[in-house]
Amino acid sequence: MVTQSNYSVLMSVYRKESPVNLDLSLESMFSQTHPTNDFVLICDGPLTDELNTVIADYQKRFPDILKIHRFKKNMGLGVALRQGIQNCENELIARMDSDDIAVNNRCEREQQEIIKGYDIVGSNIAEFIDTIDNIIATRTVPENHEDIVRFVKKRNPFNHPSVMYRKSKVLEAGNYRDEYRLEDYYLWVDMISIGCKGYNIQENLVHMRSTKDMYKRRSGLSLVKSLLRLRKYMQKSGLINVFEFISITIAQTILAVIPNALRSVLYRKVLRN
Repeated sequence: MVTQSNYSVLMSVYRKESPVNLDLSLESMFSQTHPTNDFVLICDGPLTDELNTVIADYQKRFPDILKIHRFKKNMGLGVALRQGIQNCENELIARMDSDDIAVNNRCEREQQEIIKGYDIVGSNIAEFIDTIDNIIATRTVPENHEDIVRFVKKRNPFNHPSVMYRKSKVLEAGNYRDEYRLEDYYLWVDMISIGCKGYNIQENLVHMRSTKDMYKRRSGLSLVKSLLRLRKYMQKSGLINVFEFISITIAQTILAVIPNALRSVLYRKVLRN
């Protein structure tokens, strides 16, 4: 008999999600070797009938575990997760995206590490198109805390849908911010700034859904402005110096404005393994 574990799962979903993808993602988390006893699902605005049908099915299967919180309008991921953190019952929280698929021992492995004294534990991820048999890239992140602190200056040091963290530390750091595409990056900066310790398991514990034009989302003026605000914030907090601010900002701006075909090659051949 499998016993439930004292950790929460936090997921947000909005109307553009595929019902099939949501179903696969939910199933992967409810089928963990160490299952959760508290699953918080934030519905970020009105959903389609098909999505609501999937959710209703899981509510029937897990009536005492799955808790649904609905927003009247779409507020964005940062706002949804900020509220979701407050609604989680347990100190340990596993993040998950509504279109990704976790391996069945993901949460067990992360619990094994986080109890060693870490505040954030993540993993590497495998990016796939259509099915998890079609892996197109992996994103490897630094393992040890010292390397994570160095890496955060340049790039996001955690794969967001893979992390398990301590609720108390997330709240102490100020919780999620409403920042365009960078809500998690800000959180890692804030947590590291207050002394939180991180670790990344060097295994692909989550399969992240991708598309052929995925890297278009990593471009555009809005993203450049968001990255610029982040770098200014990091400089002000003392995490990076003026030289690092200038050099990193220039590199990321170039990456955001180059043609998508070239950006895709750089991500898959250079910025991924």
